[in-house]
Amino acid sequence: MDIWQLHIFCKVVELKSFSKAGEAVHISQPTVSSHIKDLEEYFGVRLIDRLSKTALPTKAGELLFNYAKQLTALRRETESVMARFRGSVEGRLLIGGSTIPGVYLLPGMIGKFNRRHPKVHVSLFIGDTQKIIQRTASGDLELGVVGAIPENRHVLYERLVQDEMCLIVGARHPWKNKRQVAPSLLYAEPFITREEGSGTLKSIEARFQQKGFSVYDLNLVAEMGSTEAVLQGVRQGVGISIVSRFAAAQHLPSGTIHALDLTEIDMKRDFYIIHHKQRSMSPLCKAFLDFLKLHIEEQVKHEGDSLG
Repeated sequence: MDIWQLHIFCKVVELKSFSKAGEAVHISQPTVSSHIKDLEEYFGVRLIDRLSKTALPTKAGELLFNYAKQLTALRRETESVMARFRGSVEGRLLIGGSTIPGVYLLPGMIGKFNRRHPKVHVSLFIGDTQKIIQRTASGDLELGVVGAIPENRHVLYERLVQDEMCLIVGARHPWKNKRQVAPSLLYAEPFITREEGSGTLKSIEARFQQKGFSVYDLNLVAEMGSTEAVLQGVRQGVGISIVSRFAAAQHLPSGTIHALDLTEIDMKRDFYIIHHKQRSMSPLCKAFLDFLKLHIEEQVKHEGDSLG
């Protein structure tokens, strides 16, 4: 048994597939199968059940998975500590971001960090807020950035930066030349919403409730699994919606969508850094977090300036 085999085993469990695990670690499916077989022979138990095209851990596999994650995380932390001792920032960092920070803010920050520290490999997982919180709480991710306060006792959070949501309408919508509208007018319009678990949806719900409005009384015509899908739905005239201004920014210059403010409701919200309450942050993660805190406001200001 070695750490590399445990890393491959974790990928098979996480991705529920030998072929996807092979793609993730850049080896062939037969090689993945060989490593899993070696682990099963080493422990003397079956670790993975091959059910049709899905690979699922056995009870023994579930037990090993919990320890394997800790061992692989400790390996990354060890490599990072030794690199810092040599005066170098290097290693692999696994972080997550909910849709808006994951798509529109973190990639730019990762790029700047990599230019400063070229020996660092950052893996960014993007999912809805609840998935990022769950994977951070389970130890899969060392750091996350989400758009809602986590309700999970295993996770600590702190404010990172402020965002503002806006109402968006398509190029042919009668409101396209307005600067703002009253929330009460939304109820007569077809409305596109994000899926349950989305930080954006939670933020909209909370702000509507504060003023006595309900998101679920809107004329909901579609539920989309990503902000980009919402933007495309608005562009195609499916309905109107509310999204982050960072997400709307790239579409506004072309005139395919228009952004409006809502009267009566403060649509500002915060993004939060999250990490595991009982897990020590690796030196590499700490270096990235310090960099993120130092430079995020500068990037947000740049994004805001691009909106005009």
